[in-house]
Amino acid sequence: MFKRLFDTGKSIPSITVQEAWKRIATPKTKSMLIDVREAWEFKQGHVREACNIPLSQLGQRFREVPSDRDILLICRSGHRSLQAAKFLQARGWEQITNVSGGMVSWEMHRLPIE
Repeated sequence: MFKRLFDTGKSIPSITVQEAWKRIATPKTKSMLIDVREAWEFKQGHVREACNIPLSQLGQRFREVPSDRDILLICRSGHRSLQAAKFLQARGWEQITNVSGGMVSWEMHRLPIE
């Protein structure tokens, strides 16, 4: 059932945490980082530029995601963000990218967090 609801058959591009950092740190970027972890996880540490829309709320809040920007999705390890990417893609979003390795990889590479 999950596959039918969220899988469009198109592949979801993925990037490394280093590439995600380059995209969001660029002045006047068109990229937007959305952290799909739960609010309590987000409060424990997150990328300053990230917007928090938990996967559990995405069904009600997906209209908050701009369709005219490059959307980068991140979670703890990359699994929930991939689910979120498939969900958005099935609803017509085209510029969706999963951040591989998620916050685990972000922290391992010592990239900035709050």
